[in-house]
Parts: sequence; C-alpha cells; structure tokens
Amino acid sequence: MTAETSAETSAEPGVRTSAGTKAVAAPRFTGRERMVLLVLLGAGFTMAVDFSILNVALPEVGAGVGLGLTGLPWIASAYALPAAGFALVFGRLADLFGRRRLFVAGMALLVGSSLLGGFAVNPEMLLTARALQGFATAMSIPATLSLLTTTFTEGALRERVLGLNGALLSGGFTVGALVGGTLVGLLGWRAAFFVNVPVAVVILVATPVLINESKAPGRTRLDLPGAVTVSGGLLAVIYAVIERSVPAAVAGVLLLAAFWVIELRSPAPLAPVHILKRATVKWGNCAGFVIFAMEPAMIFLMTLYLQRHLDFSPLVTGLIFGVPGLASVAAGVIAGRVVGRLGSRRVLAVGMAVQALATVPLIFLGADRLALAVLIPALFIGFFGHVSAIVAFTVTATSGLPDEQQGLATGLTSMTQQVALTVGIPIMGSVAATQGSGLAGIHLALGVIVAMTLVTVVLVWFGLRPRDGLGNTA
Repeated sequence: MTAETSAETSAEPGVRTSAGTKAVAAPRFTGRERMVLLVLLGAGFTMAVDFSILNVALPEVGAGVGLGLTGLPWIASAYALPAAGFALVFGRLADLFGRRRLFVAGMALLVGSSLLGGFAVNPEMLLTARALQGFATAMSIPATLSLLTTTFTEGALRERVLGLNGALLSGGFTVGALVGGTLVGLLGWRAAFFVNVPVAVVILVATPVLINESKAPGRTRLDLPGAVTVSGGLLAVIYAVIERSVPAAVAGVLLLAAFWVIELRSPAPLAPVHILKRATVKWGNCAGFVIFAMEPAMIFLMTLYLQRHLDFSPLVTGLIFGVPGLASVAAGVIAGRVVGRLGSRRVLAVGMAVQALATVPLIFLGADRLALAVLIPALFIGFFGHVSAIVAFTVTATSGLPDEQQGLATGLTSMTQQVALTVGIPIMGSVAATQGSGLAGIHLALGVIVAMTLVTVVLVWFGLRPRDGLGNTA
C-alpha cells in the first residue's frame, strides 16, 4: 500500500483524496490508537532508559555485588548475548503464537528480572538478572514493533508511528544517560534496576484492555532446527567479537551456514529465504547494522576523547552528549513525515550520509577544549541524521510484507540493532587500539567509521533502486 492510498483510507470522515487531487487533511489517530501508542511506545522508551541507565551505572553496580574490574564487561555482555541472539526467533514466535501474548510475557519477564537485579547480593544473581533482561528485550521489542506495524497500515500513519518510535527510543537513551548518574548517586545502584518496574507494571495492566491479540492465520509449526542454528550461530559470533575468540567465530559461521541450508529445505522455514532476499529486507537491515554499529562506536570514542584527552568528568561528558541528544528527538517526528513525501530510500541515504559527514570534523580534533566549538554542533547534526536514518531503516525493512510476516520482519530489525550495538564498539575500539592510547587511534577509528558508512550509503542507494515498477522504495 502506498502512502497516498493509506492517506485516503485513514483521513477523517468526509475528507476524500485521490491520485489526482491534493489531500486536504492529514491522517489522524483515533483516541484508542493514541492509547495503544502510549502503551507500546512507552514500553520501548522504558527499555531504552533502562539500558542507558545501566550503562552509566556499570562501575557502581559491579562494586555493589563484588564484581571485579575484569568481570565488569559481562554486566553488558550478559544482556547483549540473548537480546541479539534470540530476537529473530522471538519475532517469528510472535507471528505464530500471538504478538500481544509475547509482548506481555516479555514485559512480565522485565519486571521479574529487574527485581532480581535490584535485590542481587552476588555476581551470579546480577548476571542472571541481566541475561533475563536480555531475553525480555528479545521478546518485547519485536512484539512491540510488529503490534505497531499490524495496527497501523503501511503508509502515512505507520510512517508517523515509526517516526515517533525512533524519537522516543532516542529520547530514552538520552534521558537514561543524563539522569543515570544522578539517580544512582542519590538512591544507589539498585535504583538502576528498580526504576522501570512501576512503568512496566502499568503497561502490563493496560495491555489486555487496549490491545487486541494479533497473529498469523492458521497453525504453523515452529522451525526448531532453524531456530537452534540461527540463535546458536548469532550467540557464537557475538561471543567471538566480545572475547576475540577464533573458535567461537568459526562455530558461529558454520551454524549460520547450516541455518541457511535448513531454511532452503524446510517446508515451514523460520525465515523464508525469499523474504531474506527481498531488497527492502536485505538492504534495509544492511543499512540498519551500519547505523547502529557506527554511531554508538563514535560516541564511545568521543567519550574516551572527552575524558582522557580533555579531562572532563563523566557528568560533564553526559551533558555534552545529552543536550544534542535531546534536540535530535525532533528528528524522529520530522523523519516520520518526510518519509511519506520523499520515500524511505531517499531519507535513509541522506540520514546515513549526514551521520557520516558530521563525523568528519571530529577526525581533526586536538587536545584543546576549544574543540567543543566543533564537537557540539557536529553532534547536533550527526544525531539528527542518525535518528532520521533509524526511522527510514525501520520503514524500509518492514514495508511490503503482509501482516502475518511482520513479527519476522521486526525480529530481523531487532536482531540487526542488537547485534550492531554489541559488536560496533569492540571492533572500533580494537581499530583505535592499533595506534596506542593517543589521539591517533581515535582519529583512525573515526575515519574508518566515516568510510564504512559512506560506502554503505552507496550500496544501499543502488540496492534499493526500484525494479520493474515493484515496491515503493524510491
């Protein structure tokens, strides 16, 4: 369905549009749709805040349960492994067994795992809680997105919804980074776990009242061999990047190759190959991987720069990133509307190009605090492009697919996002480390980020070009 036909079906009663006339009223949300948005977007915002706060609070959390410095990265890794490794499987389970059911299960698990983490008294309890939070994310995020894409038909309304979703996710990450240090400082590290519990409970109560169950018609069995090989392969590859393990990398590649063979031969594949080969799915997720791998890696490198080379405190560093981050929330709202006018292909390419080009001046920063005059405007511009690209990526990768496959599509986008967030920082950190701990390493890694992003822009632009009049990617 095109944006124009969606506008015709979603406009206010009495207002008609057609291909030859100009719309006189934009599509609007009903009262019930606004409440559905409040619940689903609120869930995504809550998980983004939780993720960001815990990243800020890692040292205090580790010290609180007696976890040593060498074990500290596993507070993040214990979450990242299941969040990335199982998103695709849970996305497909949402299609088969009920999207609302999986969403509710994920939010309930989030409550339980957050309470477990908040009451943790040793490293084992804490890491178990973090792993369960990762599973909760893998369940909830694809279910949330597929409920959004099946509730709002493809076109102008869905694009606005996905724009709002991108804005709130960006806002959640930023708010978490800004208030995390203050919250933990005032209430202690356990508050980093407890803060999302009340909101999640409200969402659990409201969901059965406001949101109808949604799943694919008919009864289709789960492709268990496919689920095992893809999850095992992703877990192995992510572990290999985190721990720099060659055997794990080999095992991961072999399992993912086995998954592809299984999907080619399975009568009811977890991820049908013809869907994986769709230009919008393939190139949309390629773009999404680069978007989510490169920008967080840039932020990580700039955090090192601000604290090691400009001697700023963590609080000031958070403010330097937070103010542009809050301003970029507007990009999600704007992008959701612009996609309907210019098409997701154009917005995706431009957003990624802006994200990359705004990083170019950072390659030349020196060890002088006057560099903030360049850094802060570059962050404003780069974050705006980044959030715009996120919205266009989500629209692209979920468009043109029927409702019964939206869980699969959103599972793929969630998997792409989580894998990219997990591997981007270690890879770029390793690139920077090749030049030692000085500015030369940071500059080199930033240059690689710019180059990889711009190359991907070119590949995605040509990969998404319209073919034989099919699709609506232009």
